[in-house]
Amino acid sequence: MSLLFSPLTLPAPRGGLSLSNRIVVAPMCQYQAQDGATSDWHLMHWGNLFNSGAAMFTIEATAVLPEGRISPNCLGLWDERTTHAMGETLQRARKLAPPLAVCVQLAHAGRKASSALPWHGAQLLTPAQGGWETFAPSAEAYLPSEVPPTAMTLEKLAQVRDAFVAAAKRAHSIGVDAIEIHSAHGYLLHEFLSPLANKRSDEYGGSFENRIRFPLEVFAAMRKAYDGVLGLRISASDWVEGGWDVTQSAEFAKRLQALGCDFIHVSSGGVSPAQKIAIGPGYQVPFARQIRSASGMPTIAVGLITEAQQAEAILQAGDADLIALGRPFMYQPRWGWQAAAALASSVSAHPAYWRCLPREANAVFGKIAVGMR
Repeated sequence: MSLLFSPLTLPAPRGGLSLSNRIVVAPMCQYQAQDGATSDWHLMHWGNLFNSGAAMFTIEATAVLPEGRISPNCLGLWDERTTHAMGETLQRARKLAPPLAVCVQLAHAGRKASSALPWHGAQLLTPAQGGWETFAPSAEAYLPSEVPPTAMTLEKLAQVRDAFVAAAKRAHSIGVDAIEIHSAHGYLLHEFLSPLANKRSDEYGGSFENRIRFPLEVFAAMRKAYDGVLGLRISASDWVEGGWDVTQSAEFAKRLQALGCDFIHVSSGGVSPAQKIAIGPGYQVPFARQIRSASGMPTIAVGLITEAQQAEAILQAGDADLIALGRPFMYQPRWGWQAAAALASSVSAHPAYWRCLPREANAVFGKIAVGMR
């Protein structure tokens, strides 16, 4: 059996989470929510990718406060209404597919909140355009042309921390299996980590110890309140001289592991328009390798991993424990089936799909295809 299709159990205080293979659908913003609530789009999208062959599906960046949305059309989990909507959609989607683990990425967009949709330019919205006040570690704009965010007071820090905790409890109440804290891509928690965005002069800025303080406080508060699988997504490098880098990321990961972090999802970039990313196939895998080696945590590699053999090689080399894909699944929602066929393995899918393959490929489902009538 290939490593990609071998089982893995993510640890947690509450018994861990068993995964049937090492494939994860990465969180992908859909920008189709209605005032933070799931819509028919999410039922279609989730039901489709629940049949992808992946062992775990990650719900897109979900704001813990209305102000924490990237755009007005982003998901939220900040009150009873948004919780009920997500829970109902999740329940309906699960009926359309074999069992799989569902993770939600809880987030606050910080100074990158209040933005237009990507296909409308992704620039900050003015109040007249439906925008809102943004908050960040410091009053430092992402772009010189933008209105600076409001620097967070200590009271604001406590509010955001408590909102992450409350959202974790809501996620647990609707049956989500795991939680990923978004601390990457230039959003709020990443902004605290990076000296490019964090210019504070108090105990939450300046030194490495001070810059990691608030993200660690958020994690610790969530860990205390939630005993399921709890992990974190990190930007391992800002790709800017003098910014956050993989050495700091590895040390941060060790602190997270000591607090009870169950996995780390390694991405990069997003905090500065000056970034110069050395992009190419598997370009973030070396970051995952270094962070996994330093922390010993189950590690997810992501970023231009597109082929089954490529994913298998990463696992065989010990560079990561799981492989996440985003855009490949949007383009090919059955990527997991193709990977199983390429690696002589099998996946689960709804019986309605079994007969889509020729008889000689039935091993992908471990079933005998049902004939047409």
